[in-house]
Amino acid sequence: MRVEIWSDIACPWCYVGKARFEKALATFPHRDQVEVVHRSFELDPGRAKDDVQPVLAMLTKKYGMSEDQARAGEDNLGAQAAAEGLDYRTRDRDHGSTFDLHRLLHLAKEHGRHDELLQLMYRANFAEERSVYNDDERLVELAVAAGLDEERARAVLADPAAYADAVREDEREAAQLGANGVPFFVLDRTYGVSGAQPAEVFAQALTQAWGERPALKLLDQEDAEACSPDGCAVPPRQG
Repeated sequence: MRVEIWSDIACPWCYVGKARFEKALATFPHRDQVEVVHRSFELDPGRAKDDVQPVLAMLTKKYGMSEDQARAGEDNLGAQAAAEGLDYRTRDRDHGSTFDLHRLLHLAKEHGRHDELLQLMYRANFAEERSVYNDDERLVELAVAAGLDEERARAVLADPAAYADAVREDEREAAQLGANGVPFFVLDRTYGVSGAQPAEVFAQALTQAWGERPALKLLDQEDAEACSPDGCAVPPRQG
């Protein structure tokens, strides 16, 4: 079974939702047969790379919140993250464009290091003091920590076209599937789960999706030689 997860590194509920989903997956009896694929989604796709501002300022401007409401929201998110064992800075975080982060994540996917880099990016963005926005050196450090080649990471960041199409294709697919927010989980392209649901909801979704997978139908065919754990059928020698 394949589970595709659309998310953005700037999204706190994606950070929390990933932890909740992984908690559910860890207890799922068929977890070794579940392929998890992370896909790109930008909450602020038109934002310029150098347009970086404090999260609280962004919340008050973009959503019309008062400063007290923005602080209360961040405090709530901090509590939700702590409940999942995650560190979360409720003050003095930045917000900016995540396009370059997603491009690096596609590089990491090619080398089988996507989840490692995604987790490092989440932690850097939500729990650490140094910003991940408009700081190529910081992104290179994270890429190397995830096991990627330093020069390759630098080359991707230096070329705005590198993996740009891959990011946009993920976003087009999200739109086609009806996702207008993240995190967004799609199980076998049959079931969708929106938001950072409790682990119990993810567990139910996994069980339901697994139970409704269609059984393999064999076409009518003549018996043919094959191998099994008991050995291989050997056709009799002719003549």
